Amino acid sequence: MSFADSSQPSSAPSSGPLPPRPLGTDAPPTCEVAHFTPVRVRGGRYRPRGFVRRRRQALAAGLVLTAAALVAVGPRAPAGAEQGDRARGHPVADRTPERRAVERVSAPVRIADAATVRLLRPGDRVDVVAAGETAAGGAAEVVARGALVTGVPEPLDGETVSGALVVLSVPRGTAARLAGASATARLAVTLC
Repeated sequence: MSFADSSQPSSAPSSGPLPPRPLGTDAPPTCEVAHFTPVRVRGGRYRPRGFVRRRRQALAAGLVLTAAALVAVGPRAPAGAEQGDRARGHPVADRTPERRAVERVSAPVRIADAATVRLLRPGDRVDVVAAGETAAGGAAEVVARGALVTGVPEPLDGETVSGALVVLSVPRGTAARLAGASATARLAVTLC
């Protein structure tokens, strides 16, 4: 064979570039996936709530410890203060019981309806209502709210005054309003 005869095709590979293949032919063929129900993991959805709850509990525990530490340390006097001086802004403990003792007073009040008074017992809470004369067109107003009944005295023999007496425990200002209202209006009570 001679080199001059080139009419026959050569079985040897040529060293030139291969022709380009169309796009997408190098991917494997698709296959179908069987249908299945989705997998659900229990507790996954509640994880953030547990985290928030634990975080709140940790914060609350920290606040309790801080408050306990502050109470244990207590208020301190500023540097250079004498032992008898008190810190500013702190209430004086020895004056409080005196003020509370005179804050509430016993006020005897005559209620117009004696039958209503017979329903009352010590320890009951009542509202006292002052009603003006109906002929004069007066209106009713509450004079005392939540007054504590401390006593219901028995009527004296031969007493001719209408109504019945009740002893109420009220603040000093309310006792003054009750006394003024009893002089000008008829008083009634409602149970709280």
